[in-house]
Amino acid sequence: MASSAVMKLALVALLCIVVAVPVAQAITCNQVTQSVAPCLGYVRNGGAVSGACCNGIRNLNAQAKTTKDRQDTCNCLKNAAGSIPGLNPNLAAGLPGKCGVSVPYKISTSTNCAT
Repeated sequence: MASSAVMKLALVALLCIVVAVPVAQAITCNQVTQSVAPCLGYVRNGGAVSGACCNGIRNLNAQAKTTKDRQDTCNCLKNAAGSIPGLNPNLAAGLPGKCGVSVPYKISTSTNCAT
């Protein structure tokens, strides 16, 4: 009888662990654009990079952990860049570095997101 109680307790503990594990979610383009929205003034006009911009860049980098996340983020950024009038590609390319974020590829609208 005690063995049955121990098994039930173990099952409940296991269920609690499974429920507590966060479910992996893919990054959406909406999340990407919201993260970089505070950077629009900088990538158009230069000047100082705002703290909100760098926070968005850092958060986005932290969220994009898998290769698929990074590829999806890359594609979203490329699509968004094409719709921003007056975007300065050199300023956009330098944003991660200005915010202390290291990315292993060149930031450019010609970047191949599949690789």
